[in-house]
Amino acid sequence: MRISTKLAGASLALAALTTSACTTDPVTGEKKMSKAGIGSLGGALVGLGAGALVGGHHNRTEMIVGAGIGAIAGGAIGAYMDRQERELRQKMAGTGVEVKRQGDEILLNIPSGITFATNSYAVEPQFRSTLDQVAQTLSSYNQTYVDVYGHTDSTGNDTINIPLSQNRAKSVADYLATHGVDRARIGTQGFGSSQPIASNDTVDGRAQNRRVEIKIVPVTDTSS
Repeated sequence: MRISTKLAGASLALAALTTSACTTDPVTGEKKMSKAGIGSLGGALVGLGAGALVGGHHNRTEMIVGAGIGAIAGGAIGAYMDRQERELRQKMAGTGVEVKRQGDEILLNIPSGITFATNSYAVEPQFRSTLDQVAQTLSSYNQTYVDVYGHTDSTGNDTINIPLSQNRAKSVADYLATHGVDRARIGTQGFGSSQPIASNDTVDGRAQNRRVEIKIVPVTDTSS
């Protein structure tokens, strides 16, 4: 079953919830949302938005459908991501790129120090062969969304850090897109210094926080 069925089901469920959340004023006959209904609807919206990908989950899903990429059947997701994880671990060994598995998602943690020169968002020539390997795997396992996140340390301010993180994420995304990864699958976001993974009080901590992450999420259809 195609992904659009999943989106239609979510929309219908939300519409049904909206209808059931309405009550009729016994005096005026006017329909309005009850307090309980507002809470339920808010929870449903959070639930639908949870895990949404950058660049618009629904928009990107429609583009992926248009590109002819199907969803992974529920029972096959784990094995599909297992194979992709093994291949990435083999190819990233010794490159400085850390491969993490988070449930059915894979996260590549790429230190900015091996990817970019200081204050630059041009991919370093010596790192391109590593990105070639990433792009090759992502192209082979094309039933996934690919999110590229840029992060900085806390040195400087948002005026500098946010554009730098955005541009670095875009540079990696552009490289992947020109090396076989369908652009419809890719989203980017720059977080500046807002999501540290270590203390910014030490040199080592700041180095860890300067990074690009590639999050790989299976395209799934849970409507069946």
